[in-house]
Amino acid sequence: MIINNSSLKPLTRHATPSFLAIISRLALIVVVASVVAVFNSYALGPKGQGPAEKPASDEPAASKTLVATEGVEHIDRLARESMVVELRDGTLFVAGYDGDLEKSPNLYRSRDHGATWDSVNVGSKADGAIGNSDVDLAVGPDDTLYFVAMSYDIQKHEGTRIAVGASKNAGATWSWKVLSEDRFDDRPWIGVAPDGTAHVIWNDGSGVRYEVSQDRGASWKERPRINEQGGSSHLATGPHGELAVRIIPWSASGNKFAAGVDLIAVSRDGGKTWQKHSAPGERDWSPKSPDGDGGTPRWVEPVAWDADGALYYLWGSQKGLWLARSPDQGETWTTWHIVERDEVSYYPYLTARGRGEIAATWSSGEGDTLLAHVATIRVGDGKAPPQVIESRPFQTDIWQRQHPGDPLRRDTAGEYIPVIFLRAGGLGVVTTIQSAVGIEEFVARQRAGITTTQKPEKRLGFKWWKFVER
Repeated sequence: MIINNSSLKPLTRHATPSFLAIISRLALIVVVASVVAVFNSYALGPKGQGPAEKPASDEPAASKTLVATEGVEHIDRLARESMVVELRDGTLFVAGYDGDLEKSPNLYRSRDHGATWDSVNVGSKADGAIGNSDVDLAVGPDDTLYFVAMSYDIQKHEGTRIAVGASKNAGATWSWKVLSEDRFDDRPWIGVAPDGTAHVIWNDGSGVRYEVSQDRGASWKERPRINEQGGSSHLATGPHGELAVRIIPWSASGNKFAAGVDLIAVSRDGGKTWQKHSAPGERDWSPKSPDGDGGTPRWVEPVAWDADGALYYLWGSQKGLWLARSPDQGETWTTWHIVERDEVSYYPYLTARGRGEIAATWSSGEGDTLLAHVATIRVGDGKAPPQVIESRPFQTDIWQRQHPGDPLRRDTAGEYIPVIFLRAGGLGVVTTIQSAVGIEEFVARQRAGITTTQKPEKRLGFKWWKFVER
C-alpha cells in the first residue's frame, strides 16, 4: 500500500543551507520469482529486532526477490539521515534532523506498524533536548528508548554538542544529559548491551570518545578514548556484551583527516579494554573530502554482530559492494565481493540477527542515476559466497544544490539508509523526503534555461517502507 500521511506545519530550515527539497514520482517495478522455504527459529538482534530466520546454509538458494509492499509518506519536518527502531510491542520510532537548533530534535512514533505516524514531544531546550544534526536511536532489553543527537554550527561547519535522552515509557517522558560541548563534536552512535548497559561513542577531531550508562540513562560515566585519532564511523553491540567500533580517517565533520587510521576496535569485556584490528579489505580514502572527490564516498562504514557472535563489516567500492565476517571478534576475516558491478557503491548500512542473517542498504550512481538498494544476505558456516536477495533499485524523493546557485540534483540526504528486521516479518526502511510539489517540472525548466519566479511548495519529511521476500 502507498499512503500519504501528512501533518502540514510551518517548514523549517535544515543543516546545510544550500539544500532544497523537491518531488519525484517513484515507480517501483518488481519482478517476483518463485516462493521458497519457511524459516522458524527465533532470536533477537542487538537492537531488539524480530524473530530470526533459520541459519543460513552453503546450499544455493532458489530464485527470490525483495518486494516493497508498503510505502507511507509522512510530511512534517525534514528528517535527514534518519534512524529507526522497534519496541517489543511493535511500536516504531523514527528520528532525523532538519538543522533547526531552535527546535527540539524531531522524533516520530507509529503504533500501527508504520501505517500512521505522530510527532513525539521529547522535551524542550531547557530540558536538554538539543540537537540539529546527526542522530541515533537504540532500545534496551527492557524497552528503554535512547535518543542521541548532535548540535552543529552551520556557519562554522563544526559540531558543538552531544546530548542523549532516555525514555522508560515509550516516549511519553524524557530525561536528557549533555555529554559534551566541545568544538568538533561529531557523529554520535548509541547501542545497548544485553545487560542493559548503554554505550555512546562520538569523535571530536582528537579521537573517539566513549561514555556508558548503567542506570537507564540517569547518569553517564566517561571512559578512556577508544582511539586517539580518527572518526566514529559506527558502533555495534553483540549478543554477549561484545562491542565493535569502526574508526576511519575522517573526523570532526570532515575538518580533520588522520591518514592510515582504518580500524575496527573490539571489546570483549563491555568496553573496559579494546583490541584494535586493521579493517579487512582495501579502500580508497580521499584526503581532500569524505564525499569521494573522484573516489568512493565514505562516512558510515557499518559493523554488526549476529546472535552467534560473528562480526560483520560492509563497505563500498568503485566495483560494487564487499562483505567480511569474523568468527573470532575481529582476529581473522573471510571476505566476499557480494555485489560485482561496474558502478560505485557507497554509503552502506547493515544490521544482523539470528545466525548469518543480514539486512543491508546502499546507494549507487549520482545525480539522475542515483539509486537506493535494499537486500537481505544469508551467510553460511563455510566460505561459500553469501546468498544475496536484492530489491529492484529505486530513486528516492531527495534533491539538493551542490553549491549555492547550482542546479538542483538528486541527493542521498546523508551517509546511510537505515534498515531493521521487523518483529512481524520483513524489513523496515526509512528514506528522507526533501522535495517540493511539481519539482520534476521545475528542474526540467531550470535545466532548459527557463526562468520562473514561482517557488514550488516544499515537501519535507520521510517515507516508511516495508520489504518482504517473495
